[in-house]
Amino acid sequence: MFAPKLEAEIVARATQHVRDILAYAIQHTPERAAVVVSDGRCGLSRLLAAAYRAALPGATHLDFDAVPPEEVLGSFAPLQAGDLVVLIQSKSFRLEAFRIRIELFKRGLKVIEHPHLFRMAESEYDVYVDALAYDPAYYRGLGHALKARIDRASGAVVDSGGERLVYDSPFEEAKLNIGDYTTMKNVGGQFPIGEVFTEPRDLERVNGRVRIFMFGDNDFRANAPERPITLVIERGRITGVVDSTPHFDEVLAKISADEELWVRELGFGMNRAFTRTRRVSDVGTYERMCGVHLSLGAKHGVYNKPLVKRKEAKYHVDVFPVTERVLLDGDVVFADDAWRV
Repeated sequence: MFAPKLEAEIVARATQHVRDILAYAIQHTPERAAVVVSDGRCGLSRLLAAAYRAALPGATHLDFDAVPPEEVLGSFAPLQAGDLVVLIQSKSFRLEAFRIRIELFKRGLKVIEHPHLFRMAESEYDVYVDALAYDPAYYRGLGHALKARIDRASGAVVDSGGERLVYDSPFEEAKLNIGDYTTMKNVGGQFPIGEVFTEPRDLERVNGRVRIFMFGDNDFRANAPERPITLVIERGRITGVVDSTPHFDEVLAKISADEELWVRELGFGMNRAFTRTRRVSDVGTYERMCGVHLSLGAKHGVYNKPLVKRKEAKYHVDVFPVTERVLLDGDVVFADDAWRV
């Protein structure tokens, strides 16, 4: 880990960000019960556990590896709807058939998850902690404005610097991941946050080319090729690749062995701590980066499509365009690495 002084500083910063998440996003109050379950398998999980101990001194704090599973499950039993559970996981906690977050949500509990922390290198801890900063005015103001703009758009263009990916279709109702749960059934989810996502209503009305600087590899790590890879997309499917790499070829081969190479999700990441150069290795965390991400493969758990059999769809692989501009109905909504809505 870091030198003691630097470690104390980053824990203090993480603690302040956690307090803001609890107050503004989760709206947890001191009189409500809370359980924090963490492990000590990596430096980042230990750092976050220290931050939550400082931010939630009255909570029950459990080391997942130091107590039997029944004690972890037993700690959830007294909780009432509206109470909080925090899961700080180097990988992903397994409690037999108990699907932790789903079961906790069913009981009306609030849940904060920090999964797959082992994928972050020590040099990335600082970036991860910065990404936890919660600015309600930014996330809620921009998030709702982006959603409104997407929901009324009849098309879009992603300009990746000399290449254009054209969406000649309206979009599905955009979904928000901005720390505003006022209209949602469940409160919480995976952190860090910051995203508005959708996909075209007609998957086949997406054509053009897009340059990507990063993709999720078969180990769910963010993989950055030496030069951007260009995807050729016709009728919503990848039909060609320029400047590919062996790792990206492996991704495409794995998908195409089971299903078509669809391009589905159009994600608008909002988290300003993540940029093209300021990265973390876990692709599920990095997808909040300020810019655009797309998904490859037939799987999307939110939107159903007649062209895709949901039960048979297997793959959802995030890729990240070199985003120079995004246009909705001809209006520039992203340029110079910032959203303009």
